[in-house]
Amino acid sequence: MKKQLLIVVFIAVLAMAFSQSAIGAERLIFGGGPAGGVFQVFANAVQVFDPIKASTTYKIQAQSSAGDVENIRKTESGKVHMAVAYSGSVWNARNGKLKNDANKYENVMAVAWLYGAPAQLVVRKDSGIKSVKDLAGKKVGVGTAGSGAFANCELFFTHMGVWDKIERNAVGYDDAANYFGNNQLDAFWLFVGYPSGAVMMAAQTNDIALINLDADAEAGGFYKAYPYFSKVTIPANTYKGVDQDTPSFEDSAIWVANAKVSADMVYDILSKMFSDEGLAHLAQQKKTFAGMKVSTGPNGIVTPFHPGAEKFWKEKGVLK
Repeated sequence: MKKQLLIVVFIAVLAMAFSQSAIGAERLIFGGGPAGGVFQVFANAVQVFDPIKASTTYKIQAQSSAGDVENIRKTESGKVHMAVAYSGSVWNARNGKLKNDANKYENVMAVAWLYGAPAQLVVRKDSGIKSVKDLAGKKVGVGTAGSGAFANCELFFTHMGVWDKIERNAVGYDDAANYFGNNQLDAFWLFVGYPSGAVMMAAQTNDIALINLDADAEAGGFYKAYPYFSKVTIPANTYKGVDQDTPSFEDSAIWVANAKVSADMVYDILSKMFSDEGLAHLAQQKKTFAGMKVSTGPNGIVTPFHPGAEKFWKEKGVLK
């Protein structure tokens, strides 16, 4: 009888320990982006990675969002604990330079570089549109309001003098591709790693072309005004029917975290995702992440690192 009682007590203690472990795991919300966007793919990929799922100290929950700017604001407030954003937007936010927003978002700290996000402007091959300035009077998909795509489209198109001359449609990438395929849009803008599924979708139903945005940016003095953008080339045959290189410009998509998130947790999550297994997992989710390496972790970041990330990158010898 005593032996049976001891067994029952032992099982109860074990059950209580496991229960407390589950209850004690801190939930970390990871802000992604709109459906069809790379931001959301990354957030989902972190959430489902087995070593992350196995943690008893934290549980990551991917959450969709409008994208870049919304993620910055929610990370600052603590509504999300981690997120994806653009390096330039984080810099603007930290320095009180977001459009119509002088607040300084100093709780948003860098964790890692993810990929270069090039601007892409899709038109029909027979449209006659050769430059951003040719969009005047046209119907253009400009990205979801609150997203980095929208913010950078407004920035660039305003600089080029066409923002107020187009019929703007604030829709996500997949919707834009559908509207474009149904002739409801003359063009649509993306700010995302290539190849984009939305552009591939558009190329299945139309003969498409990509606009040389680097030529417009160079001629318009865009790089001098916004030096955190850099030149990039989208290779020929990335998309069906686009058989020549397309010069453009890009910002860097980066992983950020709220300053109050435990440094130990940030360090642990980074260690898992930047292991050989973690990097292989990310590359399997989307080719965009194939360029991620330990050596590129601090790239493209012009704002302070989270203490957990700073410790990790210094230990790896890629940050001084």
